[in-house]
Order: sequence, then structure tokens, then C-alpha cells
Amino acid sequence: MTRIKTLLAFDGALVRGALAFVLTRQQDIAVVAELDRSDEIAAAICETQPDVAIVDFDLVGPAGPPTCGTHPQCRCSVLMLVDPRRSGALSEALQAKPHPPTVGFLGNHVAPQRVVDGVRRLSRGEPVVDGELVLAALKRSNPLTARELDVLRLAAEGYPVREIASTLALAPGTVRNYLSRIVGKVGGRTRIEAVRIAREAGWL
Repeated sequence: MTRIKTLLAFDGALVRGALAFVLTRQQDIAVVAELDRSDEIAAAICETQPDVAIVDFDLVGPAGPPTCGTHPQCRCSVLMLVDPRRSGALSEALQAKPHPPTVGFLGNHVAPQRVVDGVRRLSRGEPVVDGELVLAALKRSNPLTARELDVLRLAAEGYPVREIASTLALAPGTVRNYLSRIVGKVGGRTRIEAVRIAREAGWL
């Protein structure tokens, strides 16, 4: 069985050790490095070439997840564990263009199994986003344009793509592009999740 190589970067030894213990008990996951300094992360990624790096958001801040830009084979995905109370800083990170192939965000209060599941999903190139966490980060400002809100309102009412396009005088392909951008902006995985997040935030 191919094991998912995982790097841990946390300032607190207790949390880092507990998470390492949980991960090493999984048959398909191997912890290849444990760090407590942000300036060592990029070099460690280059040296160990993990599949996924689990990083404490407080260790790196809104500048974003660390990467190794000097090694062409460094394709490490990053799972950021974030304190939901740091919504302002998280909002900056969510809106920044990530450098790694995939960046996931989970609250630092989630159950260990959700972290394990996040590692597995990121290793497959699948998105990992905690909807409640994203909502906490974005609820103070609406990231959607007026046109995107028009599209989302009709989608929330159950209109299919062609009817949305006809109602708004848009091409079906344009509507699909709008919906894809909307899902990405609000941090959902599907159109249904995007509608739920937008409603809870009061944008719809």
C-alpha cells in the first residue's frame, strides 16, 4: 500500500504530538517530518517531499501556506488548521491565490478524524473546506458581485442553467462560469452548499 507522506508544522508540541499519534495509527499515512518553526517549512518540504503538509495557520499567518519553489518535483498540498476567531486574517488567505496544487482549510477545533479525512482527500486532489470556517471569515463582507448574486438567486430558486441564462440574457456557458466562480468564492463544494452559505451570511 502506498502511504500518504505527511508533514506537520505546529508551534505547540502537545498538539503536534497528539496529531502525529493519530496520523501514524492510520495504515495509509506516514508522518515524515514534525516542525515548530515557519522558516524551516519550505526546506523540509523540499527534503522530505510530502504529499500533504498540515500547517497551523498561526505559524505562517495570512501570507499563505509555505511552498518549495526551488524543486520542480515539489507538489505538496497544504491543509491549514485555523482558529475560527481569526476571521479577518483568514479572509485574506482565502482570497489570495494559493501556490500549492491544493490548499485546504479546517478549523483547529475539528475532530482528529476530520483531519485524517482531509489528508486523504487532499492527497487525491480533492478540495477540503470547512464551510462554517469560511462563513466566519467572509460573513462581514459579501465577496459576490451583483451579477453573481442574480445568478445565485435564480439557482437558489431551482432554475436550471438554461433558464437562468434565458432570464438574465446570458449564454449557458457564461452561467456555468458564474456558478463555478460563486462556489469558489464562498468556499462551498457544490451549488447547493454555495446557496446555503450565502443564505446564512445574509447575502441572499
